[in-house]
Amino acid sequence: MTRALISGLTVAAFLLSTSLASADVIRVGSKNFNESYVLGELVAQTLESRGFEVERKLGLGGTLICFEALRNGEIDVYVEYTGTLSQAILNLDGRPDVDELNAQLEHDNLRMLAPFGFNNTYAIAVREDVAAERGLVTIGDLASASDLELVFSHEFLERADGWPGLSRTYGLTAIPRGIEHGLAYQAISEGAIGVTDAYSTDGELIRYALRVLEDDRNYFPGYLAAPLVRQSLPPEATRALARLAGTIDDGKMQALNAAVVFEQRSFSDVASGFLREQGIDVTHEEASVWEDMARDTLRHLQLTAMALGLAIVLGLGVSLVVYRWKRIAGAIIYTAGLMQTIPSIALLALMIPLFGIGMLPAVVALFLYSLLPILRNAITALTHVDPQLIKVSTALGLDQTEQLRYVLVPLSLPAIFAGIRTAAVISIGTATLAAFIGAGGLGDPIVEGLSLNRTDLIMQGALPAAALAIVTELVFEVIEARISRRR
Repeated sequence: MTRALISGLTVAAFLLSTSLASADVIRVGSKNFNESYVLGELVAQTLESRGFEVERKLGLGGTLICFEALRNGEIDVYVEYTGTLSQAILNLDGRPDVDELNAQLEHDNLRMLAPFGFNNTYAIAVREDVAAERGLVTIGDLASASDLELVFSHEFLERADGWPGLSRTYGLTAIPRGIEHGLAYQAISEGAIGVTDAYSTDGELIRYALRVLEDDRNYFPGYLAAPLVRQSLPPEATRALARLAGTIDDGKMQALNAAVVFEQRSFSDVASGFLREQGIDVTHEEASVWEDMARDTLRHLQLTAMALGLAIVLGLGVSLVVYRWKRIAGAIIYTAGLMQTIPSIALLALMIPLFGIGMLPAVVALFLYSLLPILRNAITALTHVDPQLIKVSTALGLDQTEQLRYVLVPLSLPAIFAGIRTAAVISIGTATLAAFIGAGGLGDPIVEGLSLNRTDLIMQGALPAAALAIVTELVFEVIEARISRRR
């Protein structure tokens, strides 16, 4: 039954997406760090200036999510780096140029366009005062400063061109911890951590007075940023993006990043300003905070309502069928419980190979998370109705269906509603993580706020999500009270 439901959901979502999508819509993705947001906006606004309709899927969870989304046709373009593409995605030896990378990308019907012009290499950063006190100049000097805590971004810890190779090259034996990249800068500035990874064009390097340690063994390859596109991208769109080639040097990119960090300008505003400097006519208008909040809240409600509705229908339906057979009911509850043991971000990532990115994988993941409290409460309530009442109803001539309708379900309603309320609150909270796979919702400003270390943006998503959870509790409480009065 579950498999049939998921298949039906897949078909329905596909039909909906194909009916709403236009062949002229170009879907632009980005990763979830400052520079990638800025470059995503540069690409999106450049395409819009040439008359293309653009759908933004910015702030996706990481390199592999973006690349898989591009390869599977979920997005049409995002900005990638040559070093990342060669080392972390294609696993190539040496330091191939763009032409060599494109030869490898040919079989996936992808290609990398001409680079923007800057090299945003990985870097290892420490506070300037700490570096001066310890005499830290090169990455190799960290071997003699083993008391400094190494905390790197999660992606850097796993990448082939990240910590594993760096530690071997420089003989570093410390065991580092992971942290969200956007939070690392403030943490290191406050002395909570000692060493972290950075991007050489990040504005935070200036803001927090950090020293970039010299990569004297040339471990890190070049990381030239360039649009990575599907070969099916319209030629006019490719020509439009070609106008950006060679327009941004290292200093300019750091200035664009700094404008977001220091001046708290939006990514779209910074991108618009740069494009106008290049003579590209853009007419992008900023939405107000309230407009953004209303849009995100509506999408959040769509995600949770669809997932919760499916969980209620299937969960209650299964409960009413299997509650009589304890072993089967126990097995179903156990299986649903296993879903709760999978971390939510991991479950969302596991949905991508099956359903791509966007609303569908988010709804499926939220649906699976919502099942357990509904199933468990309904089955437990139905199996714990006083046996004497069942005997009385049998003596009165009620068959099993009538007993279910007039005795078991009415007496089980409080517990059933408690399960639904719990599932609703879980779904609302978990749905904020759906932003990492391009589903939108109130997770978008939270992810953006984390990347910028801006509390106001985090609150723009967190407060409405909390309010939704409270309102949902109150609504179900009112519904439960009204139904109880009618019994």
